Amino acid sequence: MKVTFIHHSSFLVETDSRYLLFDYFQGELPDMKDDKPLYILASHRHGDHFSPVIFQLAKKRPLMTTFYILSSDIWKKHVPEDMAKQTAFMKAHEKKEVFPGMEIETLKSTDEGVAFLIHCDGQTIYHSGDLNNWYWSSEGDDWNQKMERLYNQELSRIQGVKIDAGFVPLDGRQEEGFFLGMDQFMKKVGANIVFPMHCWGDFSVIGRLKSMECSKAYRDKVAEINRDGEEFQI
Repeated sequence: MKVTFIHHSSFLVETDSRYLLFDYFQGELPDMKDDKPLYILASHRHGDHFSPVIFQLAKKRPLMTTFYILSSDIWKKHVPEDMAKQTAFMKAHEKKEVFPGMEIETLKSTDEGVAFLIHCDGQTIYHSGDLNNWYWSSEGDDWNQKMERLYNQELSRIQGVKIDAGFVPLDGRQEEGFFLGMDQFMKKVGANIVFPMHCWGDFSVIGRLKSMECSKAYRDKVAEINRDGEEFQI
């Protein structure tokens, strides 16, 4: 499996038989083989996770080799008429084979839309979208405790699943709570390798997490991202 960090929460994953492009809205994409289908997933409608520009990507590839899996909160009117047959929408807590050879399970985001758990080509891939423990000191204890409870309820749905690659927010804007979602994911679910995302260009949060005592058991599994376009071979 090859993983390319595109920008923000967007990654391109190449497996044996397909490409998976997550939450693309801007950034330079690497060259892709025309004989491999491209599946473009958008976890929710926020502008830093979805843009109609994704439908322009199909025009650069052979006919019927680009497909879309979109969260149901994204308006259907965004989908061009000629792309409708190549587009599927998913709600939270669905599990189905959306396209042949690719089973997808969704979780309910603690913000908007869904998180994706994907099984294909013998690999299991998790992209959380904006499913995270969104701790904000300004919100107060009641709000933050509810957020933590909802986040852990969702993680419980995939506890015990062996995940090959995970993509999880690590957002420095959360100040002292920046690490909570990642830490709880790795301790409750885990992954062979986890890619921090939603860092808003501040990759120093990765080193901060890895230097904390709480990450001792899993810090070697946290990928160190330094720039857009960085590639990782798993």
